[in-house]
Amino acid sequence: MGVPVSDWRWGRPCAALRPYVHGYIGYRMSGYRPGTHQGLPGRHLRLVVSFAAPVEIVRMPDPAQSPTTVPMMVGGLHASPATIAHHGEQAGVEVALSPFGARHVLGVPAGALASTVADLAELLGSRAAHLPERLGAAAGWDERFALLDRVLGEALTTVPPAAPEVRHAWDRLVAAAGRIPVDDLAREVGWSRRHLAKRFRSEVGLAPKTAGRVLRFERSARLLRGTPGTRDLAAVAYSCGYHDQPHLNRDWRALAGRSPTEWLAEEIPNVQDSSPADPPGLGP
Repeated sequence: MGVPVSDWRWGRPCAALRPYVHGYIGYRMSGYRPGTHQGLPGRHLRLVVSFAAPVEIVRMPDPAQSPTTVPMMVGGLHASPATIAHHGEQAGVEVALSPFGARHVLGVPAGALASTVADLAELLGSRAAHLPERLGAAAGWDERFALLDRVLGEALTTVPPAAPEVRHAWDRLVAAAGRIPVDDLAREVGWSRRHLAKRFRSEVGLAPKTAGRVLRFERSARLLRGTPGTRDLAAVAYSCGYHDQPHLNRDWRALAGRSPTEWLAEEIPNVQDSSPADPPGLGP
């Protein structure tokens, strides 16, 4: 095992994809000790195309589902971690897809992919033929991102948009990082709480209350990643709308499978360490 090396590259999708795709990240890591890392809940569906070893998911977000190994995958929104094995080397590209972009890019609503991992080849069909090999053979990250622009651009379809009430509720939750009561959302859109939950879950894949919980968790993870040496868990808990630090720890154990302190100590750098939602200029 050599000295650990990691290489990351951001990519912005072409204009036609920007309403649906929030960013690309290319990654190449080598020299790490084999192990596992957690695929954490967040606001995006994540499309991963590996041009090294296939993606090996040893525990699905829904543990009732069987593990799988695929060269390219899409993970729907989820409220528990996926466990991904690695053998010390990883290389590929991840795409951050908006829940409302799933219909347009993949041909199915995000709700159909909730808490699961699907084979991307089955959703994209012949457009994705040999995509891992083509990405691996490309001259560099810019050429890889341009290839993804072509493949995903060709997959775009015109479909009826999500109900504006659902979109409004989602946008409000994202803007507030999950810190808005569901009753307030229901009043704003003029629906009952029960009807909003049903329609929201069908489109997005999570109920509004669970989506808010995931968004609070996502923000806490971003704060913990971004402030090495100054990780005051009580301050992070307060900033993200948790009642206290024990509340933060309980949510982390449910959503990440470990406490924040354990996660920070155990995780190797991985593609989620810097989400494609983070760079300036990319949408929420």
